[in-house]
Amino acid sequence: MFSGLIAHSAVVFDVVREGAGGIRLTVRAPEALAEGVEIKDSIAINGVCLTAVALGTDTVSFDVVPETLARTDFATLAPGDLLNLELSLRMGDRLGGHLVYGHVDANAAIVGKVTEGQGHRITIERSAGIAAMIVEKGYMAVDGVSLTVASVTETTFDIALIPETFRRTTLGPKATGARVNLEVDPVARYALGAAERYAPQR
Repeated sequence: MFSGLIAHSAVVFDVVREGAGGIRLTVRAPEALAEGVEIKDSIAINGVCLTAVALGTDTVSFDVVPETLARTDFATLAPGDLLNLELSLRMGDRLGGHLVYGHVDANAAIVGKVTEGQGHRITIERSAGIAAMIVEKGYMAVDGVSLTVASVTETTFDIALIPETFRRTTLGPKATGARVNLEVDPVARYALGAAERYAPQR
């Protein structure tokens, strides 16, 4: 379980293609490792919950299976790419964002990015499979960052970034056309599921 508050950044160190269609992803993350990462720990990388399978002096490696590659933008990762990294929550930690599972629903393209006041407004495709769960003022994890949906249209939604988030996460350097990982608010997921389950049959 994660909060969507990004404390660390990481950089892709290596991507090794596996014969069965997955990848072995290795990232350099010395600050996170200094907090005591161990093999089998759950770590969110750009919002994707992954299991640490190997540790180096300043690196950690993960096995990424085809299902994860299909749901995320990980198939395009290359050495040098910047990543958001969040260690899993401990009992008693402050929950400053929202509950993020690291189970990415879809990836979508950034279609607009403008300066707004001292911050920025980013427009992202509203993926058809999760469109019903993207609502104004609802939560959304974008590349693992806990954000509030500022506005919604039929095909897009906007997020408003404060300067701190713009500077500390992947959402600052990513340009129009880049893809981001999306995870909807679990409350919205369960609410929609319950409504569909108990709606009168027509």
